[in-house]
Order: sequence, then structure tokens, then C-alpha cells
Amino acid sequence: MKAAVIARGPGLDSQVDSRFGKGQYFVVVDTDTGRFSSHENKQNLDLPVRAAGIQAAMKLRELGADVLITANVGPNAVDALDAVDVKVYTEASGTVRQAVEQFKAGQLPCAIKPNVEEHWA
Repeated sequence: MKAAVIARGPGLDSQVDSRFGKGQYFVVVDTDTGRFSSHENKQNLDLPVRAAGIQAAMKLRELGADVLITANVGPNAVDALDAVDVKVYTEASGTVRQAVEQFKAGQLPCAIKPNVEEHWA
């Protein structure tokens, strides 16, 4: 499985970045082998927050990510990620390596797309 972590730097020992769409790097980790690749997110840094989240979701799909591991993510980004079939896990902390271990240990909650009908019921 490929897990994308939003990070402040390009490596496994980089800190998790709390800004999904405007985070500096996407570090994509194969959770089975531990191999990873890093991708700068420069193209999103000057975009409005909502547009940055949508563009970041599309980039993660392009990178083949199955899941996103992040500190937090807004509801619009959850919708965009849901649309490209990327599951979202929040409340990650520490380094990319630690965040992946938190995910593998089942310690991170899965953010789900809100059910609008249920919300208004």
C-alpha cells in the first residue's frame, strides 16, 4: 500500500506538516517495503486554500497514493480525496516515519466524508 504523508522536508525523518494542501512535500511510502519517494508541492503554495487542497488531492492520485496520513484536513479536502479514492487518516504527529508507524498500528482515525442527509436530519 502507498501512503502519502504531508511533510516539511523530503525524507522519512522530516516532520509531519499540518497543512494538507500547502504542505511543502508529499512523501509517498510503500508500507510493505519501506521504500519512499519525495515530491515538492511548490505548485500549490500560492493557491487559495480550497484550490490547493483539490490540486493536492489530484497530485496524490497521480502519485498512486492509496491513503493520506496528515495531522488534519478540512472537509473540502476530504471530499476531493474521496472523489479520487484516497482514504484520509488524521492526527498524525512526529516524523514521517513515526506517522507511518502510527498508521500501521491502527492509531490514526479515518476521516470520512460527512453524510449530508444525516447532518440535516
